[in-house]
Amino acid sequence: NKKAFVELLFWKSPAAACEMTKGYSSLQEGEGTSRSRVPPWTPQEEQELRELYWKYKEVEGGDIISAILAHLPTPGRTRRQVVKQLVRM
Repeated sequence: NKKAFVELLFWKSPAAACEMTKGYSSLQEGEGTSRSRVPPWTPQEEQELRELYWKYKEVEGGDIISAILAHLPTPGRTRRQVVKQLVRM
C-alpha cells in the first residue's frame, strides 16, 4: 500500500497497528478493540440495580455503590460501570 505512510501520522491502538501489519480484516472475532467492550445491561439487571439503589440509598454513612456491588447478582461489574449506569438511568 503506497499510502500507508499517511496512517503512521495518526495515533494507533495496538490492535490497529497489528491489523495494519498483518492486513486489514485479519483480526479474528473477539480480538482487538471489540474484546474490551462492556457487556450491555439487560432489563433484568437494570431492574435489580434500581431496586438495590432504592434499598441502600437511605443508609446513613455507608457507601451505596459498595453495598450494591456486594448484592448485585451479576459478577464482573465494576464500580465505574455501576455508577455510570445509575447516572444514565
